[in-house]
Amino acid sequence: MGFKHISLFLLLSLLILTILSGADQALASDKKQHVSQRNKTALAAAGGGGKEMLKGRKQTSGCNLFQGRWVFDASYPFYDSSTCPFIDGEFDCLKFGRPDKQFLKYSWLPDSCTVPRFDGEAFLKKWRGKRVMFVGDSLSLNMWESLGCMIHSSVPNTKTTFLKRTPLSSLTFQEYDVTLFLYRTPYLVDISKESIGRVLNLGAIEDGADAWKNMDLLVFNSWHWWTHTGVQSQGWDFIRDGSSLTRDMDRLDAFNKGLTTWGQWIDQNVNISQTRVFFQGISPTHYMGREWNEPRKTCNGQMQPLTGSTYPGGSLPAASIVSRVLSSMRTPVYLLDITTLSQLRKDAHPSTYGGDGGTDCSHWCLPGLPDTWNQLLYAALSM
Repeated sequence: MGFKHISLFLLLSLLILTILSGADQALASDKKQHVSQRNKTALAAAGGGGKEMLKGRKQTSGCNLFQGRWVFDASYPFYDSSTCPFIDGEFDCLKFGRPDKQFLKYSWLPDSCTVPRFDGEAFLKKWRGKRVMFVGDSLSLNMWESLGCMIHSSVPNTKTTFLKRTPLSSLTFQEYDVTLFLYRTPYLVDISKESIGRVLNLGAIEDGADAWKNMDLLVFNSWHWWTHTGVQSQGWDFIRDGSSLTRDMDRLDAFNKGLTTWGQWIDQNVNISQTRVFFQGISPTHYMGREWNEPRKTCNGQMQPLTGSTYPGGSLPAASIVSRVLSSMRTPVYLLDITTLSQLRKDAHPSTYGGDGGTDCSHWCLPGLPDTWNQLLYAALSM
């Protein structure tokens, strides 16, 4: 009898453990479903459709659009400069006699993903009735004109309205009601006229910034002018930094403070349910050949990109400031990190073919490198 009692006790114990285990599993499954639903709700609130929104980062997944190399591509360029009515002479290198054409024949190949080829008509259909604005300096102009040409080549018979003014220019594709705006403001922060002269105010964005509001897509850029020196070239006489007024200061420090003010303006004024925000990244120059191991050279006469995926001259300090400011913001801002891939294109500048008689190793020929910037913008918007 003792043995039977023990066996019965063991059977009852096993039965109780099985019931409890099943209840635990059911409870865990129920919790998992609630957590999953909560995550879906959070993702939808953050970006819609389960897509992550970025904050100073380059990609939503393992695909890094900006790590890769340049490869020869016979299908390039996207358009013929002679048939695009939007290109300024300073970017129209072929018009002003650049003899080589190979610089037009390179496409960017990321290491970890495929870049979709730009489709101007698809872009117009997706952004029908929308407003896109580039805000910044002449590198923004470079990118704005490039996008206009790329779209125009896809729909050459579509009527357009093109208005070139200062500070606000626009290009409208009438059939699709899509307008590309350009707002020229090289420092993003204000330059105000005071009794003492022109003052670059690192803590203020008021002049014209209302024009940036209520856009569907904003692409900002700044840095080029922060390196200018001399009152004529830089466009200001004094810098206001809080309560301090000075004739000059460390330009990286000034850029950091000015860009921080811009970030605060974005956080306070941009509705992310309506507007997607990009920062164009730092566009490099090629005046010092020692950066790519040709000490006596500039961009003049360069006919090929650098091979590989790293630039011998290293990263730019201004790019680190951009990343740091974007990471500190509440608003998700996508970093269009074009710096390294552009550093590799020592061959893509106007050099002496910009029509003004000088050597330009700051801007870029059109067609040319800014077309790749726009293709990567197109890819990022599609992800």
